[in-house]
Amino acid sequence: MNLSELTGYAAALLTTAAFVPQAWLTFRTRDVSGISLGMYSVFTAGVALWLVYGLLLGAWPVVAANAVTLALAVAILVMKLRFR
Repeated sequence: MNLSELTGYAAALLTTAAFVPQAWLTFRTRDVSGISLGMYSVFTAGVALWLVYGLLLGAWPVVAANAVTLALAVAILVMKLRFR
């Protein structure tokens, strides 16, 4: 593994890990009152596009990070729509 791949995996791990506590809190409390539907919709679409971009380039750190983040973001977005 070269330095650029190692850097990519480290960045993917850190940015995805930073998202997990908020997602966990939202899943646990089902409190979505502080989440903006518009912002989260745009964020989720952006993450989906990053995932597609990573797939097109074969950039596996980008794919891995965005696949996990997309799954969490979609789950929170569904909760926002369901529990508002």
